[in-house]
Amino acid sequence: MEPTVDGGQKAATITLDQVSKTFDDGTKAVRSLDLEIGAGELAVLIGPSGCGKSTVLRMINRLIEPTGGRLLIDGEDVTKLDPVQLRRRIGYVIQNVGLFPHQTIRTNVGTVPTLLGWPKARVRARSDELLELVGLDPSVYGGRYPKELSGGQRQRVGVARALAADPVVLLMDEPFSAVDPIVRARLQEEFLRLQAEVRKTIVLVTHDLDEAVRLGDRIAVLSQGGHLEQFAAPAALLGEPASDFVREFVGTDRAIRRLSVTKVSAEMLEPAGAATGLPDADLGGTLYDALARMLGAGTDRVRIVSDGREVGVLTRDRLFS
Repeated sequence: MEPTVDGGQKAATITLDQVSKTFDDGTKAVRSLDLEIGAGELAVLIGPSGCGKSTVLRMINRLIEPTGGRLLIDGEDVTKLDPVQLRRRIGYVIQNVGLFPHQTIRTNVGTVPTLLGWPKARVRARSDELLELVGLDPSVYGGRYPKELSGGQRQRVGVARALAADPVVLLMDEPFSAVDPIVRARLQEEFLRLQAEVRKTIVLVTHDLDEAVRLGDRIAVLSQGGHLEQFAAPAALLGEPASDFVREFVGTDRAIRRLSVTKVSAEMLEPAGAATGLPDADLGGTLYDALARMLGAGTDRVRIVSDGREVGVLTRDRLFS
């Protein structure tokens, strides 16, 4: 386990061991799912509608009870814990936020610490700290009500509320899908910055492959019945689909998507030689950025630099090899 950057509770591992869910009507939503999520990892669950991804998420905090298998957080079986106490240790962010309309933003953020019996001064300090962390000035927004905020601002408050009691796990169910594409991109960027600071173990459900590729450390592709088709880093998922199902799901443009999550490395480069007149791209930048520089300059090569020093040349052929 790795401690969070802010010195709070440590991140936790999540283990699904042959987890199943059969509903009362006989529907087998999830069948014998095995999944291991590392401490501090952001794992994305994605798949077609009805594949069980939201069911898996809700079994982790027992909003839905599993009917088979074991579900462990740091080796502790969650089905043997008090569900209310369990949920207070797990942050939960949903699509439409679910803020209490009659409470101020500061009070909303402090909901779980208040339920845990924290002193009022500590709750207020933690609420203001979290609002600051998600980019909302507490002196401006703390006393406002949800109806006075934009959709993107409310979603930020939802994330702050989920983090308020310093949970070991954060669950997110399509958290950015209810806002427009421009706001969604900004929220995703802000969320990546936030995760770099707090390093929580996060399980995020989305139907948006581009969002999964952008946010996930690893992506779990599920098919009907909660069957795990592949669990891999974005570049590996796009570059080496494990089955025809995954290949079809990630689409024919997966090569371009792969470029956006694959970094330029020294192993890809040819010696610089006389690399004059070529556009520059950064070592460690994405292959997508390097391709954009090539296309913009009308060339099939780009000079790769690190700290202003030329380290080699990347050719278009190597982009897709």
